[in-house]
Amino acid sequence: MIARYTLPEMAHLFSDRFRYATWVRVEILASQAQADLGRVPHEAVEDMRRARVPEPERVAEIERERDHEVLSFLAAYCEDIPESSARWVHHGMTSYDLVDTALGHTLARATDLLTGAARRLRRVLTGRALEHWDTAMVGRTHGVHAEPTTFGHKLAGHAFAVDRSLRRLAAAREAVAVGTVSGSVGTYALIDPRVEEHVLAALGLAAEPAPSQVVARDRHAQLLQAVATLGACVEQIALELRLLQRTEVREVEERRTGAYQGSSAMPHKRNPTTSERLCGLARLLRGYADTALENVALWHERDLAHQSVERVILPDSLCAGHFQVTKAADLVASLTVDTERMRAHIDQTDGLVHSSSVLAGLLGAGMERERAYRSVQAAADHTLATGEHFGASLAKQGIDVPGLGPERFLAHHGVIRTRLEKLHELED
Repeated sequence: MIARYTLPEMAHLFSDRFRYATWVRVEILASQAQADLGRVPHEAVEDMRRARVPEPERVAEIERERDHEVLSFLAAYCEDIPESSARWVHHGMTSYDLVDTALGHTLARATDLLTGAARRLRRVLTGRALEHWDTAMVGRTHGVHAEPTTFGHKLAGHAFAVDRSLRRLAAAREAVAVGTVSGSVGTYALIDPRVEEHVLAALGLAAEPAPSQVVARDRHAQLLQAVATLGACVEQIALELRLLQRTEVREVEERRTGAYQGSSAMPHKRNPTTSERLCGLARLLRGYADTALENVALWHERDLAHQSVERVILPDSLCAGHFQVTKAADLVASLTVDTERMRAHIDQTDGLVHSSSVLAGLLGAGMERERAYRSVQAAADHTLATGEHFGASLAKQGIDVPGLGPERFLAHHGVIRTRLEKLHELED
């Protein structure tokens, strides 16, 4: 992922330097286990510990000759190890014992970063939802005024969506926090399963139960599906805020700095650029998730078709998702809310937003449904045609309804607030 949409802590996890440091750690853990089993000299392990992590530039230099990254890494690593000890590096292992085990460790840590950002977003959403629990505004369906709701209620829906995404992320983390040190085609023919047990325990990973030489790629697909679903939930928030910032609505506004410039030609423009950016990143995440599904089916015990894909989609998905969620939390936390304009929009259609309440009242009073519906609809049509207040139009239909206000719709609103307060109490 380009630096523009990558935060430093996530970029670090997917850097070449971090990857090679993790590979060194896996090699040392495996060699230590081999030494404990009497199959590798302990002094060789000590030499491995003293060796430096190879510089990415040196690995790349060797790879230009060998065309194999793992062998090039091993060659660079062993340059700093005495020859008598270097011969024991990678003993009994195959390339993907190293690559996939290190990848499981990295993906688990990356998912933890994303989870932390999503928890913050959940906390910001619940906090602002409680802040604006009684901020009345018009609800819209099909983009058209429907009935009154509150801005807090709207934000609560997004908070619960993020909470569901957190549970999906937790399941996906468990799926990808897996490794294997089982040798060629995964049979443990040249390496004791106790080596794998030692390595994975130190890294906090589970074992692939029936390795085929590689970790099954449905695990990575599950993670990227979870990341994309979280991204879609963020997109839903951002899309809502974009719509509420339209000139005709202007119920909310993104935070602006003194240096803000919305258009190179039109100085008056105040564009919802942050919200738009978040929606765009969600499109990327969905594309990466689809591509991850293409990686699940490999030839026999393994092939290499997935590798070139993963070098792009795994870091890009985690980096873009982490950036998107982090910026979404910043956006919601600093959002300006125009409560007066929200309240004014409820009355913009001269009371028509109360039609369902009036209909329910007539039905409760015993009027036949078709007659009640047609009477209220006729009054609504008259209001739309003339601009006369809905209450006056109802009176011409012989319907007297006092006190048309948004509170009529919020009598049982408290049950949602109770659920929201419980969500807000969760630890970040």
